[in-house]
Amino acid sequence: MIMEMKFPGGLAVEALYKGHRILTDQAPHAGGGGAAPEPFSLFLASIGTCAGFYALRFCQQRSIATDDLQVSLEPFRDPESKRISTVRIALELPADFPEKYRAAIVRAVDQCAVKRHIVEPPEFDVVTLRPDQGLEVPDQPTGSSARASA
Repeated sequence: MIMEMKFPGGLAVEALYKGHRILTDQAPHAGGGGAAPEPFSLFLASIGTCAGFYALRFCQQRSIATDDLQVSLEPFRDPESKRISTVRIALELPADFPEKYRAAIVRAVDQCAVKRHIVEPPEFDVVTLRPDQGLEVPDQPTGSSARASA
């Protein structure tokens, strides 16, 4: 399924995917309107919400109450490269969380599909299209693009 990007104005970019509208914008200090999260914030949120989903399902499948379950994500930046070097996902478990499941919930959260795609990244195939010349989006990548480095 193809995700389409639209440009509603200013520095906002809207993604349309599977019937959902996902809006991004840049912060005012970067020239945007601040009307929505920046794309990188959504990237981090996708990691955190994926981890949260795996923690939630782990507990639900074992009938463990999730009222006091919390998941937080904290990115740490390398001071030289300014890039994120570590992402810490912290699971705050309920007081009555069974000790026998402590290591297992960590393993479950570690299976997050978003994280796995970062650990084993896909290739990125950026192409240009000219609809006026009848070109179409290729069904499969050409395999000629270089692999993105992390």
